[in-house]
Formats: sequence, C-alpha cells, structure tokens
Amino acid sequence: MIQRFTWPGAALLAIGLSFHPPITAQSQQEASMSQIRITMEGTEGAAFSARWKVTHEGETTEHVEENGRVPAEFSYEGEALDGTVTLLSDGDRLEVDIQKGSNRSRSSTQGKGGTLTVSIR
Repeated sequence: MIQRFTWPGAALLAIGLSFHPPITAQSQQEASMSQIRITMEGTEGAAFSARWKVTHEGETTEHVEENGRVPAEFSYEGEALDGTVTLLSDGDRLEVDIQKGSNRSRSSTQGKGGTLTVSIR
C-alpha cells in the first residue's frame, strides 16, 4: 500500500530530509528590518573600544569590544541599538556607520579619547 501525503514537506520528512518553506519577500523585508550592521572605518589600524546595547524581542544584551582595530564590522539582530565608541589611538580618525533597514547613522571623531554616542531604531 502506498501512502500519499498532501503536505509538501511530509514526503521529505518521511525519507529523512528537512523541508524549509520558501522565504517570502515579506519575511526577507522583516529580517532586513531587524538586521543592524555596524561598519568601523577611518585610519587603518586605529584602536577603539565599543560597548553596544542591542534590544531584541524586549531583551537588552550588551556586547563589548575592548581592543578593536579599524577596519571592523559588527552585525546584530534587534529592534534598537545604543552604543558608545572611544578612539584609543592618538592622531587617528574613526568613522562609525550604523544601518538598520532604511535608517542610517554616521558619526566620526579624531584624536585619542574621542568618544561617540550612537543610537538607531
């Protein structure tokens, strides 16, 4: 006797494979709206410290980078990000670019001890 399944993924599950429904344009847009991308540029090799507070699904998580070097990139999932970035090396320039969906924040500082406070929603 042959059993027929009406759910498209059931046949795959029956033989041990997993089924992943196709990603819709709406689910891709929702994912991009919660993706926060941080790009650190400026003087090559410039040292910085960063403290990011990322809020995702009502919970806030803190991420700390004590000895970062330019260039650097960070990526987080969340609804909001608040951060503090401090330039640790003398005579260098630091540029911070944060993007979440269509929202974008750009800040820069120059000289040891320069501190940026950034936020994006």
